Amino acid sequence: MPTLEWANREGAVRAATRAPFRLLEHDPALSCGDPDNENMLIQGDNLEGVKALMPYYAGRVKCIAIDPPYNTRSAFQQYDDNLEHSTWLSMMYPRLELMRDLLSQDGSIWIFCDDNEAHYLKVMGDEIFGRSHFIIDVSWKKRDGAPNDRKLGSIHDHILVWGIARDNDAKKTKAEISFNLMPRTEKADAQYQVFAEPDGPDPRGAFRKIDTTANGKGGRYVESLFYGIKNPYTGEEVWPRKGTCWRHSKSEMERLQADYRLFWGLKGTAKTPMRKLFKHEAKQGMTTPSIWDDVGLNQHGSSEIEAIFGEKAAFETPKPEAVISRIIHIASNPGDIVCDPFLGSGTTAAVAQKMGRRWIGIEMGDHAVTHCAPRLKKVVEGEQGGISEAVSWKGGGGFRFCRIGPAITDEEGRINSAIRFATLAAHVWFSETHTPLKKVNKSPLLGIHKGTAVYLLYNGILGDKKSNTLTGRVLRDLPKHNGQKVIFSECTSLGDDRLQQENVIFKHIPYDIKGR
Repeated sequence: MPTLEWANREGAVRAATRAPFRLLEHDPALSCGDPDNENMLIQGDNLEGVKALMPYYAGRVKCIAIDPPYNTRSAFQQYDDNLEHSTWLSMMYPRLELMRDLLSQDGSIWIFCDDNEAHYLKVMGDEIFGRSHFIIDVSWKKRDGAPNDRKLGSIHDHILVWGIARDNDAKKTKAEISFNLMPRTEKADAQYQVFAEPDGPDPRGAFRKIDTTANGKGGRYVESLFYGIKNPYTGEEVWPRKGTCWRHSKSEMERLQADYRLFWGLKGTAKTPMRKLFKHEAKQGMTTPSIWDDVGLNQHGSSEIEAIFGEKAAFETPKPEAVISRIIHIASNPGDIVCDPFLGSGTTAAVAQKMGRRWIGIEMGDHAVTHCAPRLKKVVEGEQGGISEAVSWKGGGGFRFCRIGPAITDEEGRINSAIRFATLAAHVWFSETHTPLKKVNKSPLLGIHKGTAVYLLYNGILGDKKSNTLTGRVLRDLPKHNGQKVIFSECTSLGDDRLQQENVIFKHIPYDIKGR
């Protein structure tokens, strides 16, 4: 498959691997709401942030929606968007690589972009996610009219969409197969009517008329589909119109006729019958077209931000909640994890919260504190802007505010000496249980989860540096638990038989610390 070349491509390709795993440090003062929730607002560089998520979320995220800087040579307040083309590609490549590894097998990534980089992004994305996993390029109408300073002006952005997996013989990715249909509209339902017929209205109710013929031109003519059928009302034998053939085999047409599924007109004199598709047989939703001109414009996104903060939006192009809502509706279900490592003004997280999804947002600037956290706090409290009314949002839930902390290991693979027991304990507990550690006590027993006790021997937690080694004496001194025990330690003097006898799973520090 062709690949894209640019200055420093080699460094960009290796950047994801070279980035160190870092810890996430919880800041209770900026967190909000339910302390047991899994939602996270992370402040820090998104390359390091996404890698920090790997021990917890690799293969678990259902939908990633990102609005990265567009490389438009504009001076945005929040982003250095004046990037050289190669620098932009080098910035995006490793981040997309890591995001790919976050996605579940039926997960998808949705990337906003404009014409400055969209076509290069398509080639790069095909390399990272797989060309056969590309799903669609959505055109989103972002402004009412073309810019006055152009004679031919763009009014749309691209939303490029990939899945990451498909079965060998499948025509669609697993993501597309799992996508949700959009709700049916009144216009779509209006096509279904109760029609008069010679024998009276069909008791099965309203139906839509479907053509029974197909265009036979251009090599599409099928001789076996050209035959005569009898009109039951006139007795006349009718044939497909000139240049067409039937869509169905003769046996299928006879079956449809026997089941009164052919409509011969109000008086029964039609020369070509139509097939009845009853309303109750139709798809319970609608296919989403690739042109979106009904989900708000950039100006609506700006108005939503202004309504929240009472001042002109600090972001040049915030996305309206409606366009993000459509993505999340299509690509996920309540309870799924939605991630936005370019969180910006916080729209993706706000919409995910209102739609009952779990979410993770990463933003590196100070506005993670000054804008994102306050906005999401308002959402938890029941903020009524954007899609709130449409989804009957009343508030609730919460989020944990985290900062990206130190690297877990040094260059020689040893645990970073700057990491304290409480920080590593929170990391170990979350990686083992996927739940936050509510409180770190001065004890090697971090807690019990689903019958399994998790212990951490680190920083001399038992009062003696030697107690970082799991020995028989140390095992006897540990807080008691009758069930399964997972014990993290620098080494152990106990053999496999003794560990099995004591119902212990030994995990080595640093090699079994998730994040390496």
